[in-house]
Amino acid sequence: MQPAPPEHSVAARTSAEHARERSFASFAPLLTGAAIVVAFDQSSKALIRSWLAVGETWPGGWNLIRLAHVENSGAAFGILQGGGGFLIVTSVVAIAAIAAFLWWAPPQARLFAVALSLILGGAVGNLIDRLTQGTVTDFIDPTHYPAFNLADSSIVVGVTILAVLSLLDERAARRSEQAHGAPSEEAS
Repeated sequence: MQPAPPEHSVAARTSAEHARERSFASFAPLLTGAAIVVAFDQSSKALIRSWLAVGETWPGGWNLIRLAHVENSGAAFGILQGGGGFLIVTSVVAIAAIAAFLWWAPPQARLFAVALSLILGGAVGNLIDRLTQGTVTDFIDPTHYPAFNLADSSIVVGVTILAVLSLLDERAARRSEQAHGAPSEEAS
Protein backbone atom coordinates (compact mmCIF):
# COMPACT_ATOMS: atom_id res chain seq x y z
CA MET A 1 0.00 0.00 0.00
CA GLN A 2 1.45 3.35 -1.05
CA PRO A 3 1.36 6.38 1.24
CA ALA A 4 -1.08 9.14 0.34
CA PRO A 5 0.31 11.97 -1.77
CA PRO A 6 1.32 15.06 0.24
CA GLU A 7 -1.72 17.07 -0.85
CA HIS A 8 -3.96 14.41 0.69
CA SER A 9 -2.11 14.22 3.98
CA VAL A 10 -3.91 14.49 7.30
CA ALA A 11 -2.54 18.01 7.81
CA ALA A 12 -3.74 19.11 4.37
CA ARG A 13 -7.19 17.59 4.92
CA THR A 14 -7.42 19.21 8.33
CA SER A 15 -6.46 22.57 6.86
CA ALA A 16 -9.01 22.20 4.03
CA GLU A 17 -11.70 21.10 6.46
CA HIS A 18 -10.86 24.06 8.70
CA ALA A 19 -11.17 26.47 5.75
CA ARG A 20 -14.53 24.92 4.80
CA GLU A 21 -15.78 25.19 8.40
CA ARG A 22 -14.58 28.78 8.60
CA SER A 23 -16.38 29.57 5.36
CA PHE A 24 -19.58 27.95 6.58
CA ALA A 25 -19.27 29.65 9.97
CA SER A 26 -19.07 33.05 8.28
CA PHE A 27 -21.63 32.16 5.59
CA ALA A 28 -24.39 30.85 7.91
CA PRO A 29 -25.24 34.18 9.62
CA LEU A 30 -25.35 35.94 6.26
CA LEU A 31 -27.60 33.26 4.83
CA THR A 32 -29.78 33.53 7.93
CA GLY A 33 -30.05 37.29 7.42
CA ALA A 34 -31.11 36.77 3.81
CA ALA A 35 -33.63 34.13 4.93
CA ILE A 36 -35.14 36.57 7.45
CA VAL A 37 -35.58 39.14 4.66
CA VAL A 38 -37.29 36.48 2.51
CA ALA A 39 -39.56 35.43 5.38
CA PHE A 40 -40.72 38.97 6.15
CA ASP A 41 -41.10 39.78 2.45
CA GLN A 42 -43.13 36.67 1.62
CA SER A 43 -45.28 36.99 4.77
CA SER A 44 -46.11 40.63 4.05
CA LYS A 45 -46.99 39.85 0.41
CA ALA A 46 -49.19 36.91 1.43
CA LEU A 47 -51.00 39.16 3.90
CA ILE A 48 -51.60 41.83 1.24
CA ARG A 49 -52.79 39.24 -1.32
CA SER A 50 -55.27 37.84 1.21
CA TRP A 51 -56.46 41.21 2.48
CA LEU A 52 -56.66 43.48 -0.59
CA ALA A 53 -57.88 42.73 -4.10
CA VAL A 54 -55.54 43.66 -6.95
CA GLY A 55 -55.86 47.43 -7.45
CA GLU A 56 -57.45 47.99 -4.02
CA THR A 57 -55.86 50.52 -1.61
CA TRP A 58 -56.08 51.17 2.11
CA PRO A 59 -56.79 53.61 3.59
CA GLY A 60 -58.82 55.26 0.88
CA GLY A 61 -58.30 58.94 0.20
CA TRP A 62 -54.75 59.14 1.55
CA ASN A 63 -52.48 61.13 -0.74
CA LEU A 64 -49.09 60.59 0.90
CA ILE A 65 -48.57 56.85 1.45
CA ARG A 66 -50.90 53.88 1.61
CA LEU A 67 -51.11 50.14 1.13
CA ALA A 68 -52.07 49.01 -2.34
CA HIS A 69 -52.17 45.58 -3.97
CA VAL A 70 -50.16 45.90 -7.19
CA GLU A 71 -48.94 43.01 -9.34
CA ASN A 72 -45.80 44.04 -11.22
CA SER A 73 -44.73 41.96 -14.23
CA GLY A 74 -41.60 44.08 -14.67
CA ALA A 75 -38.65 45.24 -12.63
CA ALA A 76 -38.15 48.17 -10.28
CA PHE A 77 -40.08 51.34 -11.11
CA GLY A 78 -42.24 49.42 -13.57
CA ILE A 79 -39.51 49.02 -16.20
CA LEU A 80 -39.29 45.86 -18.35
CA GLN A 81 -43.00 45.09 -18.04
CA GLY A 82 -43.66 41.53 -19.18
CA GLY A 83 -39.96 40.63 -18.98
CA GLY A 84 -40.59 37.61 -16.75
CA GLY A 85 -38.22 35.13 -18.40
CA PHE A 86 -35.39 37.63 -18.69
CA LEU A 87 -35.92 38.80 -15.10
CA ILE A 88 -35.95 35.22 -13.80
CA VAL A 89 -32.66 34.41 -15.56
CA THR A 90 -30.95 37.61 -14.41
CA SER A 91 -32.21 37.04 -10.85
CA VAL A 92 -30.84 33.50 -10.76
CA VAL A 93 -27.46 34.67 -12.09
CA ALA A 94 -27.32 37.52 -9.56
CA ILE A 95 -28.32 35.23 -6.69
CA ALA A 96 -25.64 32.69 -7.65
CA ALA A 97 -22.96 35.41 -7.94
CA ILE A 98 -23.89 36.96 -4.59
CA ALA A 99 -24.02 33.58 -2.85
CA ALA A 100 -20.58 32.67 -4.28
CA PHE A 101 -19.10 35.95 -3.09
CA LEU A 102 -20.63 35.50 0.36
CA TRP A 103 -19.18 31.98 0.59
CA TRP A 104 -15.65 33.12 -0.27
CA ALA A 105 -15.77 36.65 1.14
CA PRO A 106 -12.67 37.52 3.14
CA PRO A 107 -13.37 38.32 6.81
CA GLN A 108 -12.38 41.97 6.33
CA ALA A 109 -15.25 42.36 3.82
CA ARG A 110 -17.85 41.74 6.53
CA LEU A 111 -19.91 44.91 5.98
CA PHE A 112 -19.88 44.35 2.21
CA ALA A 113 -21.11 40.82 2.89
CA VAL A 114 -23.94 42.08 5.13
CA ALA A 115 -25.03 44.49 2.38
CA LEU A 116 -24.93 41.67 -0.16
CA SER A 117 -27.00 39.41 2.11
CA LEU A 118 -29.71 42.11 2.15
CA ILE A 119 -29.60 42.20 -1.65
CA LEU A 120 -29.64 38.39 -1.77
CA GLY A 121 -32.73 38.20 0.46
CA GLY A 122 -34.54 40.78 -1.65
CA ALA A 123 -33.63 39.08 -4.91
CA VAL A 124 -34.78 35.69 -3.62
CA GLY A 125 -38.04 37.19 -2.30
CA ASN A 126 -38.92 38.71 -5.66
CA LEU A 127 -37.77 35.60 -7.54
CA ILE A 128 -40.15 33.47 -5.47
CA ASP A 129 -43.00 35.74 -6.60
CA ARG A 130 -41.96 35.55 -10.25
CA LEU A 131 -41.75 31.76 -10.14
CA THR A 132 -44.98 31.17 -8.20
CA GLN A 133 -47.19 34.04 -9.37
CA GLY A 134 -45.66 35.24 -12.63
CA THR A 135 -45.56 38.75 -11.15
CA VAL A 136 -44.13 40.48 -8.09
CA THR A 137 -46.56 41.73 -5.44
CA ASP A 138 -45.89 45.36 -4.50
CA PHE A 139 -47.86 47.06 -1.74
CA ILE A 140 -46.10 50.07 -0.24
CA ASP A 141 -47.58 52.88 -2.30
CA PRO A 142 -46.20 56.40 -1.83
CA THR A 143 -48.89 57.52 -4.35
CA HIS A 144 -46.53 59.76 -6.36
CA TYR A 145 -43.89 57.07 -6.77
CA PRO A 146 -44.08 53.46 -7.99
CA ALA A 147 -45.27 50.92 -5.42
CA PHE A 148 -42.65 48.61 -3.92
CA ASN A 149 -42.29 45.83 -1.34
CA LEU A 150 -39.97 44.73 1.47
CA ALA A 151 -37.70 42.82 -0.94
CA ASP A 152 -37.24 45.99 -3.01
CA SER A 153 -36.49 47.94 0.18
CA SER A 154 -33.91 45.37 1.25
CA ILE A 155 -32.20 45.58 -2.15
CA VAL A 156 -32.12 49.39 -2.02
CA VAL A 157 -30.70 49.41 1.53
CA GLY A 158 -28.07 46.84 0.54
CA VAL A 159 -27.05 48.80 -2.57
CA THR A 160 -26.91 52.03 -0.54
CA ILE A 161 -24.62 50.38 2.03
CA LEU A 162 -22.39 49.08 -0.79
CA ALA A 163 -22.18 52.56 -2.31
CA VAL A 164 -21.31 54.20 1.02
CA LEU A 165 -18.70 51.53 1.83
CA SER A 166 -17.17 51.88 -1.63
CA LEU A 167 -16.91 55.66 -1.24
CA LEU A 168 -15.36 55.27 2.22
CA ASP A 169 -12.86 52.70 0.92
CA GLU A 170 -11.92 54.99 -1.95
CA ARG A 171 -11.39 57.89 0.46
CA ALA A 172 -9.29 55.72 2.77
CA ALA A 173 -7.15 54.56 -0.17
CA ARG A 174 -6.52 58.16 -1.23
CA ARG A 175 -5.57 59.17 2.31
CA SER A 176 -3.24 56.19 2.55
CA GLU A 177 -1.57 57.14 -0.74
CA GLN A 178 -1.13 60.73 0.47
CA ALA A 179 0.23 59.61 3.84
CA HIS A 180 2.77 57.30 2.22
CA GLY A 181 3.93 59.91 -0.24
CA ALA A 182 2.58 58.35 -3.39
CA PRO A 183 3.67 60.41 -6.38
CA SER A 184 1.06 62.80 -7.65
CA GLU A 185 -0.06 62.88 -11.27
CA GLU A 186 1.67 66.28 -11.73
CA ALA A 187 5.07 64.80 -10.83
CA SER A 188 4.91 62.19 -13.59
